[in-house]
Amino acid sequence: MSDTQWRIEVERPLCISSGMCVGIAPDHFELEADGSHALADVVDQDEAVIDAAESCPVEAIKVFSAAENELVAPVD
Repeated sequence: MSDTQWRIEVERPLCISSGMCVGIAPDHFELEADGSHALADVVDQDEAVIDAAESCPVEAIKVFSAAENELVAPVD
């Protein structure tokens, strides 16, 4: 995997379906009846993905570097 890619995880049990992620990064997230999910598990770096993760009201979205598996967002 490339170090220029990120892995997106959505913790579906935490998701409250606020739709913030879809509004911020519609190319990367979709809202379904049981919550949001990422359209792809691994994506090229895109600041909108970080913005979506940091805007999630319950921090259900985690973004990791694909190569190193280090947390990229949200950060405290």
